[in-house]
Amino acid sequence: MLTRRHILLGAAALTMPIAPRRLWAGTSLDMGGLRIDTLSDGNLVLPGNFAFGDMSPEEIAALVARHGLSADQLTPPCNLTLLRDGTHTVLFDVGAGPDFMPSAGKLADALDALGLSPDEITHVVFTHAHPDHLWGLLDEFDDPIFPDAAYLIGADELAYWTDPATVETIREDRKTFAVGAARRLEAIADRITTLADGDEVLPGLIARLTPGHTPGHMSFDISGPDGTVVVIGDAIGNHHIAFDQPDRPSGSDQDPELGAATRVALMDRLAERGDLIVGFHLPGGGLGRVERDGAAYRFVEV
Repeated sequence: MLTRRHILLGAAALTMPIAPRRLWAGTSLDMGGLRIDTLSDGNLVLPGNFAFGDMSPEEIAALVARHGLSADQLTPPCNLTLLRDGTHTVLFDVGAGPDFMPSAGKLADALDALGLSPDEITHVVFTHAHPDHLWGLLDEFDDPIFPDAAYLIGADELAYWTDPATVETIREDRKTFAVGAARRLEAIADRITTLADGDEVLPGLIARLTPGHTPGHMSFDISGPDGTVVVIGDAIGNHHIAFDQPDRPSGSDQDPELGAATRVALMDRLAERGDLIVGFHLPGGGLGRVERDGAAYRFVEV
């Protein structure tokens, strides 16, 4: 059963009508004894050219009109995924924390809305180590916010971000990504387990290598009696260009050509199987399906 929740956070919002209010949108899915929640970590604020790149003005105008976008600024949501099976509470990625963008890093509020505390998280599973997925790992004292959790990440991903050479070889505007990732991963070095393609994290939870956005990016299949939900991270990074032109290389991917090949193969599989997906930067809490749309695809919220 799928339900959508709009949660008003903060007692001040109830007693002081003129105070700023947050309306937190969440999506819950109950599937055969499994509960999946999407949690808002806020949103990013990006210039339009971050996504549109070298598209012509005519292409941009058509895309903006088709998807109701702004040509000047994009504000993609950041959707974390929480899985509960009655024994384990698994958080996929940890959000941006306070040091990346002021519009993101809202995970603590989202957990509060569900009545969960950080020490109830049993597993933290990373899709990849970009700032909006990893930088919420540590508190102001550089201690892990989730003190009792097991940490899991793709082996190739961990090797890349902890390699001292990465800061010298990564794109200039992403050197802070490398420094920030290395520092945070070092803090949990003795508590982290690496994953390979096809590894089982927990019964019914399988890691799938989906590289290109980062070298070791992973997606995760959550399978239960009622079907499969795929946590896709940033393997499909938006609901517009990625679906309209999945084979178009994206500047947000560290390896644009590999990212495009991964995206096309993933879209084809998802459309064929009809699995539900949770996309980190997709609208409506990120939960929906991939459907074919002629030679392209479309994202259908559910």
